Amino acid sequence: MNIAKIDNQQKKHLAAFWISIMLVWILLNASLSPEVLLVGALVATLLVVMFPTHGFLFAGTRFSPETPLLVFGYLSLFTRELVKSNLDVARRIISPEVRINPGIVEVKTKLKHPTYRLILANSITLTPGTLTVEMIDDSLFIHWIDVTGKDVESATREISSKFEHYLMKLSEA
Repeated sequence: MNIAKIDNQQKKHLAAFWISIMLVWILLNASLSPEVLLVGALVATLLVVMFPTHGFLFAGTRFSPETPLLVFGYLSLFTRELVKSNLDVARRIISPEVRINPGIVEVKTKLKHPTYRLILANSITLTPGTLTVEMIDDSLFIHWIDVTGKDVESATREISSKFEHYLMKLSEA
């Protein structure tokens, strides 16, 4: 990709790439001092210029004024689900009786862009009690600690629909 010949959409993706690098830089340095920000801006700019094709991670993103709110909503939902599932797995561990019914279920996704499918699969995997084992087309195969039924619609509703709600609004397609 020639950095001089990019359209507005690609500029948005590169800007999102630059901002992501800066956020990671700030979090790693735990400082907002002018020196840290200046070095971070230089490093982020250098990385964007050297690796402009890495902006593709944001290629499926719809940029709008509500995008930061949607990202915050998604992260809030993920944190809530993470805490709930941790408590559920902890309860199962300390319970005197073994209350698990493990199995693999199929979950259908409406997400079209590979980045958003990856975010969904990773969100499911990071949530204790579930693990994404395979992605084939619009299906994710999830190992679940407590399979309540093999019905695709109910598994989709219980495991991924909450995450998909935000991801669909963030994605272009």
